[in-house]
Parts: sequence; C-alpha cells; structure tokens
Amino acid sequence: MRILFLTHSFNSLAQRLYDELTQEGHEVSVEFDINDRVTEEAVALWQPELIVAPFLKRRIPDSVWQRHRCLVVHPGPAGDRGPSALDWAILDGVADWGVTVIEANGEFDAGPVWASVGFAMRSATKSSLYRHEVTEAAVQAVRLALQRLAAGEKPQAQAALPVSDRGRAQPFIRPMVRPLMHQADRAIDWAHDDTACVLRKLHAADGTPGVLDEVLGLPVFLHGAHREGGPRPPAAAPGTVIAQRQGAILRATRDAAVWITHLRRADGVDPTFKLPATLVLGERLAGVPERPLAPDAVVDTPTWREIRYEETGAVGWLHFPFHNGAMGTTQCQALTAALRAAKARPTHVIVLAGGPDFWSNGIHLNLIEAHPQPADESWRNINAMNDLVLEILLTDKQLTVAALAGNAGAGGCFLALAADHVWARRGVLLNPHYKGMGNLYGSEYWTYLLPRRVAPVAARRLVDNRLPVNAVQAAALGLVDAALDGDHAAFHAAAASRAQALAADPGLEATLNAKAQRRADDEAAQPLAAYRAEELEHMKLNFYGFDSSYHVARHAFVTRVPRSRTPLWLAKHRGKKPKPR
Repeated sequence: MRILFLTHSFNSLAQRLYDELTQEGHEVSVEFDINDRVTEEAVALWQPELIVAPFLKRRIPDSVWQRHRCLVVHPGPAGDRGPSALDWAILDGVADWGVTVIEANGEFDAGPVWASVGFAMRSATKSSLYRHEVTEAAVQAVRLALQRLAAGEKPQAQAALPVSDRGRAQPFIRPMVRPLMHQADRAIDWAHDDTACVLRKLHAADGTPGVLDEVLGLPVFLHGAHREGGPRPPAAAPGTVIAQRQGAILRATRDAAVWITHLRRADGVDPTFKLPATLVLGERLAGVPERPLAPDAVVDTPTWREIRYEETGAVGWLHFPFHNGAMGTTQCQALTAALRAAKARPTHVIVLAGGPDFWSNGIHLNLIEAHPQPADESWRNINAMNDLVLEILLTDKQLTVAALAGNAGAGGCFLALAADHVWARRGVLLNPHYKGMGNLYGSEYWTYLLPRRVAPVAARRLVDNRLPVNAVQAAALGLVDAALDGDHAAFHAAAASRAQALAADPGLEATLNAKAQRRADDEAAQPLAAYRAEELEHMKLNFYGFDSSYHVARHAFVTRVPRSRTPLWLAKHRGKKPKPR
C-alpha cells in the first residue's frame, strides 16, 4: 500500500513502524504534523491509500479523515481514551496495559478499533516502556490492522465508558476516558509519599514533562529517578538533598531515598532544557557530600551509578546506561578509564553492554549547548569519544563485544563498530549517520571502521540516506555480526552464552594473534592517527567554520524548536511525485 505517516516527530516508535512497513513492501512517506494546510498538501501530493498516525499531539483535520482512512496508534488498551494514557497507567500501578489502533473519527481516541495488543507492565520509566513494550505492541497492532483491512474486515465500535476522577490514584480495572495529567496530579508530597509512590510519579513524567518541584530553593522539573537501597538516614527530613554522585543528587523520601539524575529549570532562566542535576544546582550544593562509587565496587543494596563493571568467569561486562545514550566529555573519559581498568583484569572477553534503552547516541548535545563555548566543548567531546574508540581498538589481550540491547545512533553506532564482535537485539534500530545534525561530518574513526564491514556503495548509502537500519538489515549488510531474538532478558542470556563460548574457545590465542596481525597490517597501510586527523579537519569546519548548520541544528534539537517543515529524506512526496496507481 501507499501509506502516509502523519506524526508530530520521527520518534523511536515512528522510526520502528516506518522500518517495519517499508520492509514489508509498503511505500511509506512521512509528513510532520505542522498545521492543517501542510497536512492537506501532503495528502494531495502522496495520494495515500492509508494514513497512519504513530505519534500525534492534536486532531487530524476533518478535511483529511473525512476523505481518507486514518489509523491512529494510541498507547492504551481498547476503550482507553485521553492524552496521558501511559502516564495514568504508571501512576496507578496497573499490571497490564496495551496499544490500540483506532480509526480517526474527529474525536480523540473515540473511533472504531481495528486492533488492540496487550502487554504486562514493568516498573520502569514512561520513556523506557514506550521504547520497548509500547513499540513492540504497536508493531503487532498495526500489522493486525493492515491484515484486517486487506481481508475486508470491519473495525469494532467502542462502547460508552465511564469517566475517571482526575488526580485520584485508583487501580485501573476497566478502560475509561482519562483527562490530560497536570502537574497537580504529579506533585510529590515528600513527607507522606513513600518511595514506591515517588518513583511512580517520577516514572510517569519521565522524558516529558518531568515533575515540577523545588530543590534547594530553585523551581525545577525532576527527571531520571532511581531507587537507593536501605532505609532513610534518620537525620534527613524527607525531600532533603543528602548526597551527590556523577551529576545526580540523592533525596530522602519518607522511608528511603531516590537518585534524581537530571533537572530542568522552571524559573525561566536559561538554560531551560534538561541537564545533569548537579550542573543545574551549582553552588546550591555547597556542603552536600559526594558519595563516589567505583564501577567495579560491589554493593549490598540497589543504587545508581553511570558505569558498572562486573565479571562472570572469564567475561567482563561494562554497563554504561547513560541518560538518553548521550556521552559527554567527562563520561567518555570515565568510560575510557573503566575500560582501561577492565583490560588489566585476567579476562578473555570484555562485553560493552551500554544500557537497556540506548547503547550510545554519541556526543552530548545538551551539555554542549549549555556550555559558554559550544564549539570548544564540541571539540573536547568528539576527541574524548575518539579516545574511547581508540582504547577499544587497541585492546590486544581480550576480545571485545558490543552487545546492543538498545538503539544506537550517530557516533554511538561507530563506537560499537570498534569492537571485534557486534551483536544487536532484534527490534534495535541503528542510525549510522551524522548528517541529520546540520550536515555534521562525524569522527569516531568511522572512515576506518565502516569500510572494514560494509561494501563501499552500501557504506555511502548508510551515511547519506539518514534513515534507520534494523538489526536484521544491519546483519545482512555486515554492519553487525548477529541479530539475536528475544526481549532484554533473553538477549542478555544469549549474549552471555556467546561471550562465554568465545572466552572458552581453545583457539582464542590464535584469534588474538590474528587480531594483532590485522591491526598491524592496517596500521602499516594507514595509521589510525591519519584517519582521526582527516575526520577532525572536517569536524573543525563544522564546529568553527563559516557554515553554522551544526550549531543551528543542535540548538533546535536541544531546545525543541517546532519543526517548520519535514526533511526531504522522509517526505518522499515532496521530492519526485509518485506515479498514480
């Protein structure tokens, strides 16, 4: 079918659905939902047989849904209605949830149902649930809807449903109409809410909009919450900031404590975008003790840290679940140091595990944007990334594995390619390109790493087309070595089994010798320093040259400037006009 995606942005769900449908042979073009006129123009240009809305923040125009079949992906079970569906489900602690594909009829989430797929909820942030359970259920539901359309079936009408009372937490027993969740519904009562309740409120607001609160006299939105094990220190009043670590703050709750990793200023003073909590609070944290924790430190109770190292037999695991996969200068340096320490251990394999939501997305655009000299910080950040890639490439006593349980983009993709083996979970999307960020050239030794794995024509297509590649496609191209089935637990188990097999291989010494010889041959042909220098010459122009495209694109991305148009690589209808069917 010829399908038009109408979406607020090309987010993780829209990318996954775009990838799935194009792989199944559908012609898909994308239009950002900017205004009614632009939407009507896109429909006229593409002449779609079907419109799919994976992520919208407003109604589809009457002029569109009355003339064309429009399917809306709603992150709630059949009958659930309202713009804060997933937020309420998390806050209410429901056990099961779902995704429903609804035909637009002019009323929010009230149209007939084409498909609904359920899933078990887990204790996680809204962003994490959205990227995993919601996305997987949405893929299944959209496929079901298309199958039923093709079979000539009809959608099922929704029954009348009760309206919930806003702000009153209650078990979710049956679908209902739910209003927009306001900050009053999210507000934390530090004196009375227990840790479980605090976490639900923070998880339900994670990503957007955050929880409005006041910390050390500063109005802020709270983001990124993690439980701290053990009881609350008896001298600490609930809500008190009692410690700091790696950019995060620890706040006492009624019965324990939670780490808050990121804040956004709510007083209108720049910068107003999300940043590490300690950077936002600055001198207000004077006297708040540091509570450092080494990556390899063994702890008895749950806690939070940015980098964690553990060993299982002859396999070392390096976890680095950086927030949104962004890696600032200091984080790159810390990870490089942790890797160097891991290389000194008597292991045979080192697994670079990243995080469950993102493996890596490269340099930290928010920290760069917040810096007084963004060009200088961009330069420091990309060099710190390069140092990390080099540390992986020069690992000579162990095999290295990049195990991608979550998505990777830009420099994060090429960071993964530095490993000897790259395994990705099916469902993971890779964005192995830089140009979407203001024609950024990129570094991370990509001009060395990519040709080692992918043929020249395919490599050029990857970096030029600015579109996601799924794990199966990546394996077929040679970009990754294997696409492994299963959810996160199954992927981890499969990766652990494979890593143990590598470590126990009787031919390991010969493999390491061959790896060393290949590195020596490559170095003789062209030194790694030459690749780096050439890439950085291009990057210097991006950062310091007359063309400010990178700085403009970064600012728009970080500050969430509304899109004024859809990029042409997504909006096929605004390029060459499709032939009528």
